[in-house]
Amino acid sequence: MSFIIWGLAAAFYLFGFFQRVTPGVLTEELSTTFDLSRAALGNLSAFYFYFYAAMQIPVGLLVDRIGPRKILTAGCMLGGMGALMFGFAPTLGWAAVGRGLVGGSVAVAWVSMLMLVAQWFSPARFASMSGVSLAVGTMGAVLAGVPLRALSDLFGWRMVMGASGMIAVALGLLIWIYVRDMPSQRGYKNHVAKRPANEVTLPLLTALGHTLRFPAVWLIFWIPSGVCGAILTFTGLWGVPYLTTWHGLSVKEASLIITGMLIAFAAGSLFFGALSDKLKQRKLPYFIGAVLSISGFIILGIQPELPISLVSVLLWITAFGGGSMVLSFGYVKESVPHHLGATAVGIVNLGVMVGPLVQQPVLGAILDHYAAVENITGAYSKAGMTVCMLVLAVWVGSSIVSLMLSRETHAKPRFA
Repeated sequence: MSFIIWGLAAAFYLFGFFQRVTPGVLTEELSTTFDLSRAALGNLSAFYFYFYAAMQIPVGLLVDRIGPRKILTAGCMLGGMGALMFGFAPTLGWAAVGRGLVGGSVAVAWVSMLMLVAQWFSPARFASMSGVSLAVGTMGAVLAGVPLRALSDLFGWRMVMGASGMIAVALGLLIWIYVRDMPSQRGYKNHVAKRPANEVTLPLLTALGHTLRFPAVWLIFWIPSGVCGAILTFTGLWGVPYLTTWHGLSVKEASLIITGMLIAFAAGSLFFGALSDKLKQRKLPYFIGAVLSISGFIILGIQPELPISLVSVLLWITAFGGGSMVLSFGYVKESVPHHLGATAVGIVNLGVMVGPLVQQPVLGAILDHYAAVENITGAYSKAGMTVCMLVLAVWVGSSIVSLMLSRETHAKPRFA
């Protein structure tokens, strides 16, 4: 039963990941349909992240308060409506509202799923199951690569987006029917003791204030903004234009490399989650992944004219290292008292979104600037693309500094 409950939550997380990266494959369709500049396209894509980020802290507080089942059901319904709105939007404004609604609703998926993992699986499996969860979600991004490209060519991008919305609504019904917050609600033994009533009923702002008092929360919040955020920014929007500009690839060829990055990201989450649980450490495996994550951006920022085979390998290694971001959630959950766990996870997931939320439009503005300076119309500047890679490298570097300042938990709760 535990895998069925987890699987339904993971399916919604997959839907969210699919929606997250679709603009990276649909750049031409969206730019043509809504007559968008590079910066405007970046802002449209970032609407998902604006609302996703804004919802993270409220979601954590609400999951701690009322449980994941109701939150997931509502998220699926609203996410489906948002996908339908985006798919059939007559204007840019409606498209932005639809994308924002999707972002705000799928924001509930990750935190709710991890809280179900914490309740339905042994604590010793938390990081490993987090890695599996992230890998499943990343398959949504894989579906938003070559499969989305093929389906959009066959049926049109609007029909594909609309169909994805209907799937989300159906998933919401299944979650309401089958998912329960705790094993005892299905007649099984709980892995985690029920929390004292005075902890459950903490006022929302009080719970938030208590969580933010822990320095570990602030440090761990920043780590995935670079380690993961840079990967999301590149795969979700600017990776395909980078590869077509620098290496003359077709959109389909570039999408295959981006799909490879997403698969590598999923593999990294599985590897680092399992390694962390085996070593009973969070910090060392995370550091190894972060170093791998920064390497590709630095090398391609300094030496962009490499053979495409080597570029592909570097990008896949970078994405594999980015999968280490999955350790953020077990790390922060172990760094605060149990009753603040979902709130802390929500805050850290906000950090994940801070990266692409800022990076996507900023990189779009950089590309517009270089295109204007070089008097380029309808294409991307190679120099601008190189600067973008270095900007991402600097951001990942700041995440590594934050990681070094954090305190190891040895895969055990620091508080009773």
